[in-house]
Amino acid sequence: MSALEELFDFNKKTLLLQSVAGRTAWDQETMMPKEGAGLRSQEMGALEEMIHTRKQDKRIADWLDKAKPETEEDKRKIELIKRGFERANLVPVKLATELAETSSKAQIVWQEARKNNNFSYFSPYLEKVVNLKREEAAHLTKTGELYDGLINDYEHGMTKNEVSEIFNKMKPRLLNLKKKISESEVSISKIKGDFDASKQLKLSKEIARVFHYDFDRGRIDTVTHPFCSGNGDDVRVTTRTDQKDPFNCIYSTIHEVGHASYEQNVNSNYNLTPLGSGVSLGIHESQSRIFENQLGRSRAFTKWLFKRMKETFSNFDIKNEEEFYRIVNKVSPGFIRTEADEIHYNLHIMLRFELEIAIISKEIEVEDLVDAWNAKFKSFFDKEVKNVSDGALQDVHWSLGAFGYFPTYTLGNLNAGCLFQTMKSDLPSLEKDLESGEIGSAKDWLTKKIHQHGSLYEPKDLIKKATGKEFSVDPFIVYLEEKFTDLYFN
Repeated sequence: MSALEELFDFNKKTLLLQSVAGRTAWDQETMMPKEGAGLRSQEMGALEEMIHTRKQDKRIADWLDKAKPETEEDKRKIELIKRGFERANLVPVKLATELAETSSKAQIVWQEARKNNNFSYFSPYLEKVVNLKREEAAHLTKTGELYDGLINDYEHGMTKNEVSEIFNKMKPRLLNLKKKISESEVSISKIKGDFDASKQLKLSKEIARVFHYDFDRGRIDTVTHPFCSGNGDDVRVTTRTDQKDPFNCIYSTIHEVGHASYEQNVNSNYNLTPLGSGVSLGIHESQSRIFENQLGRSRAFTKWLFKRMKETFSNFDIKNEEEFYRIVNKVSPGFIRTEADEIHYNLHIMLRFELEIAIISKEIEVEDLVDAWNAKFKSFFDKEVKNVSDGALQDVHWSLGAFGYFPTYTLGNLNAGCLFQTMKSDLPSLEKDLESGEIGSAKDWLTKKIHQHGSLYEPKDLIKKATGKEFSVDPFIVYLEEKFTDLYFN
């Protein structure tokens, strides 16, 4: 084989091992027996040791030097392999292995701690994760700023300062809109009743099909914290149920199916190559957020959803489509990020971003985290956190060592804003389609503009190709201002 063929073949086997590791992590969340935790952490450590060792194999440097790409796609594959090779050689195998083992344990402990509202049970494990992530960040940073080394894993080239600049542009307009709505005389009620979990799951599977999720290449399971896992021909989603709040299940499902749609619709020729998955989490989140919000919470789609809810739940006490739409989009400063409305959601992300920077830079330690969280939540939302499960324990991310991940949720919202502005212009029948529960035109548009390309283009280049415009904060903020002005002032 040529150097190029050897390089791609070697990388394919590494990707297969990563796929096995991903499936093992999925099993840990969904099916693993409780007493399997100790063995599972060792398995995850062993897999990571093998994967990391392959990624820094010295032969890669020789293949990269000798490889002769003939297409733009091959050039991009080589670029991404080189990027992974350089990163792997910055982080010692021992550290990567220890991180995998520790985060596996920490995730299991987090589940118990969250269930029992007990941060002290979790804090020793989180402290180990944080110390390892600080060490990793020191190896990875190119700017001297530890946080830059971590966010770069999720959004290549992004820095703490760039995220701060974006958030600073958004925050005053978000707070102004939040304040205006709080002063509005419009009152929107909450959903009431008991909603059978099995009926929720049945409806969520129907909705997943409506959003063109391919069950022949996936499945839906329930977990504490919903997520999507896999790519290509095996992409799995998870959701959760709350007997008092069926929207939790419905919109968690739509969100995760947005992620899955990206992975299921990458050009199949890219499978098991560096191009075969989503290019960044900021782009990935744009797909889940546009499915969940711009499409799933639209007035048009909720007309269809209202009918299906009425047919599914006999105790469903909402008078009409318009009331239903308003309840789905009610603005309220709640504690839980994943249940937050579209305005407060981004404030949740900004809060976590600021706390992550403080903890990675050692401005605060794990023992200070609950107090720091509660104080910051009070300043952002003007509410007191009474239960740590509603505060510093609510998200799985830190137990996984996923510091630097949170900003990509808001970057995803902003990317979704850019995409939706163009989608509406390109698809004049979109609203009519959504009223009928037809998502095909929107999904096909996203596949053409985003999904099929996998990791072929850098995030900002992909957004520009899809929209014809540079990335901007404005389309998303304008979308929020128009939507919620209509809801609360018309």
